[in-house]
Amino acid sequence: MRTWHVRDYEPADEESWLRCRVLSFLHTSYYDDVQTAKPGYDAVAVELVAVTGGLVTGVLDAAVRDRLATIETIAVHPDHQSQGIATGLLETVLPRLRDLGATEVDAWTRDDPPALRWYAARGFTETEHYVHVHTRGEETARAVRPGPGFTVAGAFLHADAASEQQLRDTFSRVYRCRRFHRHL
Repeated sequence: MRTWHVRDYEPADEESWLRCRVLSFLHTSYYDDVQTAKPGYDAVAVELVAVTGGLVTGVLDAAVRDRLATIETIAVHPDHQSQGIATGLLETVLPRLRDLGATEVDAWTRDDPPALRWYAARGFTETEHYVHVHTRGEETARAVRPGPGFTVAGAFLHADAASEQQLRDTFSRVYRCRRFHRHL
């Protein structure tokens, strides 16, 4: 029996939306992508939440720019995963994206096997990728040369996929950022 339902996001959901997102990312490669306010979008957006007993247990934000819709955020609270919530959010948003004129949808994610399997099982294919490198402490000095008077404590860098293995051999946090795509 399904214990959750999907509805439009409301401003009063913000705190619960943030908690759901941060907890769902906690054990993924996005663990440090913490936001203190829900982002706005520079496009027409569809913002959905899944609610269980008054608590936001899933979120999906998608922005439509011309004919392309991008899933900006999709997350399910860890205590409510494997209940079909992410799929329910996706099934709810797709017709709405079509109604807004989108003919394709994409999403970017990293090297998290459950997310990669989920997108593939829902008809998305990986179409491109590049590399993210996160550095802290001594690793940063190997990646960034600061200007006069600056010390760099950490860096978030993008790199071409051709250098991925060398980067993995050099830095501790290297991720392949993947674009998944699907026609609507």
